[in-house]
Amino acid sequence: MDFTRVLRHLFTGPLAVRKAFPATALTAIEHAIAQSEFGHRGEIRFAVEAALDMLPLVRATSAHDRAIEVFSQLRVWDTEHNNGILIYLLLADHNVEIVADRGIDAKVGHEKWETICREMETHFSQGKFESGVISGIQAVGCHLHEHFPLGRESGENELSNRPVIL
Repeated sequence: MDFTRVLRHLFTGPLAVRKAFPATALTAIEHAIAQSEFGHRGEIRFAVEAALDMLPLVRATSAHDRAIEVFSQLRVWDTEHNNGILIYLLLADHNVEIVADRGIDAKVGHEKWETICREMETHFSQGKFESGVISGIQAVGCHLHEHFPLGRESGENELSNRPVIL
């Protein structure tokens, strides 16, 4: 067990999320998602979690594993074209994970998602949480626009654009 990680998680709480993402930042992120989705048929969700509970920490649950759980809980997979994407931030670890549904993941691939995650983490290391998330949304949106452009379909919003604080 990584005691440094446990301590980070024990001392990172809801206040850290509110500091990194005040109401104005959450609204800006919601608008960035909505704006991005005007250009493609994909669905983007953003979720931030301050820290893991003790049991997942003891089990050494990774941010990736937790992101997959959140992807399922938020039903990001439940889109008509299998093109939902979750951008997940585990604040205590400053770790970003992108989980993409099979329709878009097969076309983009893991390496490109990882590049977006690392770029977002660079912003976060500088304390630029809002701009980091928005740049990630824009980068994800570019891939969605390329592979799922608006066509004759209405582009109906299938998932909420509101950021989720877990």
